[in-house]
Amino acid sequence: MKTTFFKKALIGAALLYAPMQSMAWGTIGHRICGQIAESYLTPKARAAVHAILGNESIALASNWADYIKSDPAYSYLSPWHYVDLNKPYTYPELVVFLKQDTNVDAYTKLNYLIGELKNKSLSPKDKLLDLRMLIHIAEDVHQPMHVAHADDKGGNDFKVTWFNAPSNLHSVWDSQLIDFQQLSYTEYAAAINFTTPAEVKELQSAPISQWLFESNQIAEKLYTDIKPGDNLNYKYNFNHIDILNRQMLKAGVQLAGLLNQIFG
Repeated sequence: MKTTFFKKALIGAALLYAPMQSMAWGTIGHRICGQIAESYLTPKARAAVHAILGNESIALASNWADYIKSDPAYSYLSPWHYVDLNKPYTYPELVVFLKQDTNVDAYTKLNYLIGELKNKSLSPKDKLLDLRMLIHIAEDVHQPMHVAHADDKGGNDFKVTWFNAPSNLHSVWDSQLIDFQQLSYTEYAAAINFTTPAEVKELQSAPISQWLFESNQIAEKLYTDIKPGDNLNYKYNFNHIDILNRQMLKAGVQLAGLLNQIFG
């Protein structure tokens, strides 16, 4: 009886752990991006977003797409979280690649969701799902390892240790760097949310293809910064924290720009 209970416990733990492995930014990181996005919405977009989400903030809605992975009815959403690019692209090369992209991935589904949310006849239920997914995916693609290599599952199979504990490159960028700062998501958002009007305008005028290009450029460098088996600790945090913070800030500002465009 004890053996059966132990097996069930292990299976349950595995099921809980599996979806966490593919989260981008992790719970806190997504909320940081969502909290920042709230501060850049136009009044019209804010009213439209809140009419759909109700009492759910953008910060909290940011995590829905990861939490729902445990429900088999929503398993079809899993490929929506990333774009696989198995080699470095110049920006013109990437634009050509994306124009020909017919895969079910973050790029094609972001464009699909934008079109759906502009549809005035969309049902409230579909609006809620589509908005939650758009928020999440727009944030996801700013996490460099979500625009990375398919052959190592976006760094999940790139094994490292984080302060001597087993980890992988994807998890380090999802949550371990963020958690290491020991800030709540509201504290973290306030600590990095500094922009100028010119910067906001520049970021919000950038197309999604540029978001992906910049994330992939970072991912390619991250692959060469270290090698499998390395122990990452204080030095890695020191060398990469500015990149991490910049990506989360950009995610919030550019997500808001997308929502302003859809609902403005």
